[in-house]
Amino acid sequence: MNNLEAYKGVFVFAQQVDNVISNIAYELIGKGKELAKDLGVEVTAVLVGSDVKGLADQLAEYGADKVIVVDDPELKEYRTEPYTHAIASVIKEFKPEIFLIGATAIGRDLGPRVCARIHTGLTADCTKLDIGDFPMNPVPGRETKHNQLLMTRPAFGGNTIATIACPDFRPQMATVRPGVMQKAPKEAGKKAVVTEFNPGFTKNNKYVDILEVVKAVSNTVDIMDAKILVSGGRGVGSPENFKILDDLAEAIGGTVSCSRAVVDAGWKPKDLQVGQTGKTVRPNVYFAIGISGAIQHLAGMEESDIIVAINKDESAPIFDVADYGVVGDLNKIVPMLTEKIKEAKAAAKNN
Repeated sequence: MNNLEAYKGVFVFAQQVDNVISNIAYELIGKGKELAKDLGVEVTAVLVGSDVKGLADQLAEYGADKVIVVDDPELKEYRTEPYTHAIASVIKEFKPEIFLIGATAIGRDLGPRVCARIHTGLTADCTKLDIGDFPMNPVPGRETKHNQLLMTRPAFGGNTIATIACPDFRPQMATVRPGVMQKAPKEAGKKAVVTEFNPGFTKNNKYVDILEVVKAVSNTVDIMDAKILVSGGRGVGSPENFKILDDLAEAIGGTVSCSRAVVDAGWKPKDLQVGQTGKTVRPNVYFAIGISGAIQHLAGMEESDIIVAINKDESAPIFDVADYGVVGDLNKIVPMLTEKIKEAKAAAKNN
């Protein structure tokens, strides 16, 4: 057990790729600010890369009080070993009580390596973080510890929710799903205290050589950024039948997304999947068409502002979260809806 009193502050890993900060970094700072307020401490962003010092101000504008920059040519592209060494060294030197990492492809690789190296726990894929007592319900004969990080995540395939704490080791570490936490409003011109720290990097047999970086060419909009999503499930019936969803999306200025069943069937690519094993989205309007609404799917879209469900099964769970529900055949309803939207747009144009 390490000396817990020596650990103070909320740190977040500020992921950047090609010297562009990922959205998840701002989301983590936003959540980190809430946790830090409860604890009476500051939020520190940890920026790792090569020639990245100039990005520190952006992290400050979204709420970071301090930025620790680890800048070294060995950190130009993400590689497991040098990045693990960088983060583990920062933790040993600066001793945060909480360290948050985004559950991105990079974060899912980095988080477990770091926690193993510094001997602490890691709760993966969190959807909720709070400060509170542990045990949450007092247990006779057991000390209740205050100001613990309570990390909540789906468990057993999303069929239950587990809240996990790490009372005996520091830092308390979690990876957090992108799109779940809210970034704070930007404060232009805000500055942070910047500390440069370099633990030194010596190549060893765990360093991989990157021979080539192949970027996926995608002409699809990121569904996490879309304001209107037209999402289809197994009930759409076939990949060809998604044409009626494409037509609706085009008419209303939205983007098509889908459920896991559609991806598993090979009808749509994985990057369009909404849900626990896909992406978490918060559009202004979410059309759930032919989607029954299993808990795993709801976890990815229930924060949408307005949810419109179209399903022939009136007992489908999707109707429990929908603001508007239509029971009926999507093959008839969706084209009618598309037609009405086109008529309304034409009328508005003529006026």
